[in-house]
Amino acid sequence: MRHVIIGSSAAGISAAREIRRLREDAEIIMISRDGHVHSRCMLHKYISHERDVKGLDFTEDNFFETQRVEYIQNEVISVQEKEKCVVLRTGEEIPYDRLLIASGAQSFIPPVGDLRTAPNVCGMRDLSDAQTIDRMAESADNILVIGAGLVGMDAAYGLLQRGKRVTVLEMSHRILPVQLDAHSAEVYQREFESRGAIFYLGRRLEKTICGVGGQICRVVLDTGENIDCDMIIVAAGVRPAIDFLDNSGVEAGRGVLVDAGLQTNVKDIYAAGDVIGHSAIWPNAVKQGIVAARNMCGMSEKYTDTFNEKNMMNFFGIVTLYLGQICTRRDEVVMTEEDRNVYRRISIRDGKVTGILLQGDISNAGVWQYLIKNQIDISNIKENVFQISYADFFSVKADGEYRWNYQRQAAE
Repeated sequence: MRHVIIGSSAAGISAAREIRRLREDAEIIMISRDGHVHSRCMLHKYISHERDVKGLDFTEDNFFETQRVEYIQNEVISVQEKEKCVVLRTGEEIPYDRLLIASGAQSFIPPVGDLRTAPNVCGMRDLSDAQTIDRMAESADNILVIGAGLVGMDAAYGLLQRGKRVTVLEMSHRILPVQLDAHSAEVYQREFESRGAIFYLGRRLEKTICGVGGQICRVVLDTGENIDCDMIIVAAGVRPAIDFLDNSGVEAGRGVLVDAGLQTNVKDIYAAGDVIGHSAIWPNAVKQGIVAARNMCGMSEKYTDTFNEKNMMNFFGIVTLYLGQICTRRDEVVMTEEDRNVYRRISIRDGKVTGILLQGDISNAGVWQYLIKNQIDISNIKENVFQISYADFFSVKADGEYRWNYQRQAAE
């Protein structure tokens, strides 16, 4: 049985490992545009020169040899589902018995001015992007980052660590608007500014001005303000990497459409990871790769872990974790706790925790994730809500057996 995997990130690697565990005699082929396996979560460390290419690899030494996976560095340009093969950029056709699409996502460059055509503009999604940024930054004096989400701030961090002058443009009135509240975002903004970063918040790019070689040398904002730049990094979102599925018969919307077993509408073709357009966090991609692999090997398993409201960041030694929903509704109770080094914010609705943000100290995070994910009612807990631990949910019977005191309530 030949298993072909498109993509070499979290979902693809975990799928290959699981297929080999289940099928000792299976033939496994992995196809990727990337020359090296790498964690996109660590690309800012490459830009800052804190890690090299080897330091971005999250697989064990000699992974492809020990797992007996054939690695092909190439680009898939089409999937021929009737012939059961994929076509590479070089024209080669690779037949498959089972196919996993784990091609991830790609940077979205908005059609504003010359952003899509200027040679000094790039996204930051994979290693090739990081290598381009690293190369261009060597001779760049003024670097503009468009987007102050997690990817944009990663890029800004990496460049500041190299002593570069960085300006960040963001449409929202605060940085990291999806991940943080105003207070925790301000903590990071002050830290970035202390290292030389300049922020233009609540503004958007209106126009680009090009100079020698068609490179953008200046941008004009909706406020009329001008920003000079030598290079631009666009971190304005991503789109699933599915162009090669055009005319393939595989259905896709905002991502590849799959059933509960991660199979597409085409028999023997599966998809996992960012390419399916939801649950876009690393642990979920790993789990999806495992579930898809098991079903490719003839098992019948459903992917059920759709909890993706989790993210962690660490800039300049300040660690932050958020779980659940950061934006609150009017019917939610919000409580905060703060001292010199720690900030905590919790939102509760109908006795259940809907979200928590921990900055400076993320201990006890596992408890909070369990409470949010399983919608456990904490109304009967009388102590300081920020001091909750697993001990609050158990009692000891006379015979010494632990007893869970709360009924699990599934989230609606």
